[in-house]
Amino acid sequence: MTLLNTGLHTDATSALESWAPTDPDQEQLRRDYLDHLTKHQDGLFKSCLPAHITASAAVVDPAAGRVLLTLHPKVGLWLQMGGHCEPGDATLGAAALREATEESGIAGLTLLSADGADGGRPVPVKLDRHQVRCTGKDRPENTHLDVQYVALAPAGSKELISEESLDLRWFDFDALPELTDDSVRRLVGLARELVATV
Repeated sequence: MTLLNTGLHTDATSALESWAPTDPDQEQLRRDYLDHLTKHQDGLFKSCLPAHITASAAVVDPAAGRVLLTLHPKVGLWLQMGGHCEPGDATLGAAALREATEESGIAGLTLLSADGADGGRPVPVKLDRHQVRCTGKDRPENTHLDVQYVALAPAGSKELISEESLDLRWFDFDALPELTDDSVRRLVGLARELVATV
């Protein structure tokens, strides 16, 4: 049984309420996520089935024009860093930053904020709803309602692979690996646009 973190629930609701996507599909997802949170006080945790909110971040090195991706052992694709929220996470952005730091091995990551810089309140850049089997290979699929951020890496950062990854590698924005999906490509495209103004 997950101990509920009402502060995290409040923060996630606030973050989604204040985010204003211009894309109609993203706006519908935003409304769906808020509806999920209204209906489920435990909606941010893996124990909430068949769906729960997750947090992830595209780790980018703006100075070098590159993104760090992980080869996910269960999915077999190159993806951004991310995963499940934990009871100790103070905010949704903190969950994304924790996951990005753990999976990249890079200290000093900062999330992009509303004004396009680091240091302000982190804001989502994209939402993605997808099916996964995160409760076990013999269990039914469930739905991840992923809230995606951009994490800025210090220039020249060196990655350190964790046991959660088959491989960890930097890719130029223009040279993403074939074994990735459209969602990651869109996220990296958004990250590239946003960090161009930093």
